[in-house]
Amino acid sequence: MRGLKKRSRSIPASLVAAFLAGALAAPPAALAQSQAAERAEKLDVLLAELAEPGREDWSSIETEIQRLWSQSGSPAMDLLLRRGEEAMQAEDYGAAVEHFSALIDHAPSFAEAWNARATAFFYMDEYSLSLADIERTLALNPRHFGALEGLAAIFEAMEQPELALDATRAALAINPNRPSLQETRKRLERETGATEL
Repeated sequence: MRGLKKRSRSIPASLVAAFLAGALAAPPAALAQSQAAERAEKLDVLLAELAEPGREDWSSIETEIQRLWSQSGSPAMDLLLRRGEEAMQAEDYGAAVEHFSALIDHAPSFAEAWNARATAFFYMDEYSLSLADIERTLALNPRHFGALEGLAAIFEAMEQPELALDATRAALAINPNRPSLQETRKRLERETGATEL
């Protein structure tokens, strides 16, 4: 290479900046993992607070937990969830099931998609399908107090009050201040002759 003159080339500053920004930014997968870890940590704190009996702010904590549970991490998947929820509000349960099923096909590990479809099936009186989706919801998110409350409602509709009471107690262990759960537990205890454990 001796004897060859080097030609100096100037690299535009904008290209250098873009390269460095890309090199220093966390890869998308690593960033998603970091965000998921932060979200999980926040949920742990919120669920611990929610489980404290006598908390007056339980409703706002519950709302924040549900907001976090409803975030799939994908704007397209979140849109499918919203469309399904809008169909539910319009009492178009068939359309809701279609949206939630599409969401499940694309994001099978998103617990809220299974829970939402379970709710739609419940309103359609499709209890076995609802139960299957609740089972999947709880496999993905064992602390899903809403799914447990839904499970209790299904067991009541199927005239199995003992199982409904068990599900209600499980939901109360996670969310002890929710009045609807407290009322359901008392009613089922009267109905079954059970006493609180």
